[in-house]
Amino acid sequence: MNTPYWVAGQATSSADVVEVRSPYDGALAGTTSNATAQDVERAVAAAADVAEEFASLPAHARSAALDHVSRRLAERAEEVAALITAESGKPLKWSRMEVARAVSTFRWAAEEARRFSGELQRLDTDPAATGRLALVRRSPRGVVLGIAPFNFPLNLVAHKVAPAIAVGAPIVLKPAPATPLVALLLGSILAETDLPAGSWSVIPVPNEVAGELVADPRLPVVSFTGSGPVGYGILDRVPRKHVVLELGGNAAAVVCPDWADLDWAAQRIATFAMYQGGQSCISVQRVYLHADVYDAVAEAVVAHVRKLGTGAPQDPSTDVGPLINEAAAQRVESWVDEAVAAGATLLTGGTRDGAVYAPTVLADVPADCKVVDEEVFGPVVVLTRVASVEEAFDKVNDSRFGLQAGLFTTDVRLAFKASKRLAVGGVIVGDVPSFRADQMPYGGVKESGTGREGVHAAMTDLTEEHVLVLTGLDL
Repeated sequence: MNTPYWVAGQATSSADVVEVRSPYDGALAGTTSNATAQDVERAVAAAADVAEEFASLPAHARSAALDHVSRRLAERAEEVAALITAESGKPLKWSRMEVARAVSTFRWAAEEARRFSGELQRLDTDPAATGRLALVRRSPRGVVLGIAPFNFPLNLVAHKVAPAIAVGAPIVLKPAPATPLVALLLGSILAETDLPAGSWSVIPVPNEVAGELVADPRLPVVSFTGSGPVGYGILDRVPRKHVVLELGGNAAAVVCPDWADLDWAAQRIATFAMYQGGQSCISVQRVYLHADVYDAVAEAVVAHVRKLGTGAPQDPSTDVGPLINEAAAQRVESWVDEAVAAGATLLTGGTRDGAVYAPTVLADVPADCKVVDEEVFGPVVVLTRVASVEEAFDKVNDSRFGLQAGLFTTDVRLAFKASKRLAVGGVIVGDVPSFRADQMPYGGVKESGTGREGVHAAMTDLTEEHVLVLTGLDL
């Protein structure tokens, strides 16, 4: 039986059947169907028609719906995690963590929906405005087109859907073609709520159809997570729309000489360079180790990487699963081979079996190799010796990306200096750059994107200020 897609809250299917298979062994995860052109039109038209009504929906109604989604995801956590693993190849341990994060994301959105109230500004700070008060409120910019990636097929969908519902902005969600099933399951939970028809749709369509949605004037907001070329292609195509881009990175970690627990730092680096198969925008890719700690940390990173379990993603002991398809693994293999040919030292890994690429550690990599310059999006980490923290900061900034960076130090002054000097959206002190709390602002600078995710930050991004000035008041 095909999993239905959702048009204006109604379960729908078509004759264009899509099989979703595991990248690990080709096992059938499930089937669905691509939305027809007529159904896409119905979804967009319904969203546009309901926009004014949805924006006026009381906060308690939006919050109740979000609370329901959070609660039902928690109740069905094992089922949802198993589906994430089945369609994406993500190891079950990480799928369970993703479900837990999505539960929190919807819960945070429910809470924020209750308190998203605007602000008052007294204007009598100048004599000409005596007796005047400004009420600044935020209203939705309009219908949101959410385009989600494959690597977090639930929680990154949640980061599109939850803030939109929280502010009363209808959303038309396009899940990743490789991983549509869990987004459709989320649709079945949304269908249990009392949200108005048209306030949400989940429509699987091929990527080539997405361009028509991006160009549709009834969708004035585009929220995209994915690759840079696609994201900037969207921005170039619709420069007058409000476009939010969460793009890639080649996240760096710096280990300073004052950091005492070197083995813990190495364990965190090893884990979060390889988790999700390295398919995370903030996966640790570049590591800059002060010369005083380089040998100890490098040896420990290799040791911890070799301990990581690889194999069937359904096995709870598996740490590193396949990439999303064999072509992705072949690309990673070619980039590592290029680095080794250019003089890099392969410390461990460097082999491929189908879509599975072995967790790989490189050292002595020339600066112009793709594994340093580009986003690997695979289980590969590059270790580099530096003579000073200043040199490390320069190397972190020597990138066209700027999403997050990690800094292992106990020096508060150095932490503040890093926050000022590093051209990234976020600095994580005492840990790897892969840390993300779903309520905090999250996003990058340079070619890592525009705008911010994180529930409250996204709600702000999806809305615009409206000012009401009251006159003749006794303040």
